[in-house]
Amino acid sequence: MKISFLNLKTLALALSALIFSSCSDDNSTNNKEENKGDDSRWITVAAARMGDNPGDGNGGTLIYSISSEDAKDPTKSIAPFDEGFIVPSNRTARLQASEDGNTMFNISYAGDTGGNYSKYTVNGGQNFTPTGSEVSIAPYVGSAPRWIKLFDGDKTGSAVYVSTEHQFSDNGTTDDATDDFYTHTEATMGVVTLDLVNSKINEFQESKISLSAEEEAQGYYISRIDMPVLNESGDKLYIGARISKVDPATAESESGFDILPSKTIVLDYPSLTNPSIITSGVGYGNTNGYRSINAFLYNGSVYQANQGDPNGSHILKIDANNEYDDSYVFNLDAALGVQDAYILAWRPAANGKAVLAYRHAGSQEGVAGAQGFFALVDLNAKTAQKIDAIPYEADFYLFQYQGFAVDGNNIYLTQAPVGKNGNIYVVDTETGVTTKGAELVNVAGSHFIGAW
Repeated sequence: MKISFLNLKTLALALSALIFSSCSDDNSTNNKEENKGDDSRWITVAAARMGDNPGDGNGGTLIYSISSEDAKDPTKSIAPFDEGFIVPSNRTARLQASEDGNTMFNISYAGDTGGNYSKYTVNGGQNFTPTGSEVSIAPYVGSAPRWIKLFDGDKTGSAVYVSTEHQFSDNGTTDDATDDFYTHTEATMGVVTLDLVNSKINEFQESKISLSAEEEAQGYYISRIDMPVLNESGDKLYIGARISKVDPATAESESGFDILPSKTIVLDYPSLTNPSIITSGVGYGNTNGYRSINAFLYNGSVYQANQGDPNGSHILKIDANNEYDDSYVFNLDAALGVQDAYILAWRPAANGKAVLAYRHAGSQEGVAGAQGFFALVDLNAKTAQKIDAIPYEADFYLFQYQGFAVDGNNIYLTQAPVGKNGNIYVVDTETGVTTKGAELVNVAGSHFIGAW
């Protein structure tokens, strides 16, 4: 069985340059360090500081590493907002980690450094040593790229974008352009692959991506793409897609439209050519996710979450033939006994059991948005159960949640309401036992976005 895993403002930017050059080399008492035994793994916690509003995460991202042994210890306490390393990024950083937890990867999101790739050796505490050279992918996919690590042995990352333009046709009766009528929306996709080892661009390709003629005539188009994942044979890249719609009569954006079946873009890999689109016969809605990895390779197939499904989020399955397996039906509403389940983030361990963050109809509204929950999921049995050992309250906000740290069958996650202290929790996916670990010290308006 084989598994691989896919995905402060101005002051912070000024500080990040100083910390980038000195934090990992500073042996003063202000540079708190953690120790890791030979049998332990680094667990890196990410903290998103408030910008203008509680829970927006726009004040920058800080990271702090603790050994897996200490992460399990509820007598330990860490304060990433006070002692963490500031990750270069104008807004919430998009972070990835190596499979062993010893390296962190980052591509800055927006601002003057947007699109800059950097990586760090994890040394514990706030001690992250820059390693290798930086490279900018902004010329290929812009300064706010959506990217993911392909989990091909920590060799490759991939970033994507899509640009759209409404197309019109002259009706032939007048020279007045205002009488032209809408025909479709043209979507141009860009995909770049990045050598994470040598910090260089591997490949870049642009392609036109089209829905069916009938769907396009009704005003549907692909408006966002994200979360690339390799198939098991490594010759196809799957990219999740969000579908939007305009009114063909006016070319104005629509809301409340009929949701199309879930779709995924398929490209030849590593050439990034020959795009096609596959469509699920089970799920509806989007497959691009948000800030967390949305699809994973497990036991020869890719398992993918969808969002915005009118029947509640599903986990969908794409088989080795690069087509959806419509015989696999895993609906979160049915499994959890809720309505309008919405998968926010998830990640499986090697045994096919996963931890999943979600919200649902009736979730309380907190200071930043709807309350979130965690569930333990079994991909083989197609079951899901809310993890009751984790405390919940209205301000437990998970919409921006990004990362889970996997160590064997254990999955580490962060729990803390916006602006309040919380803890690391460790889920033994094999036994289902969840235990409270180290305390997470929070600050006003801020929240934690995961563990790596």
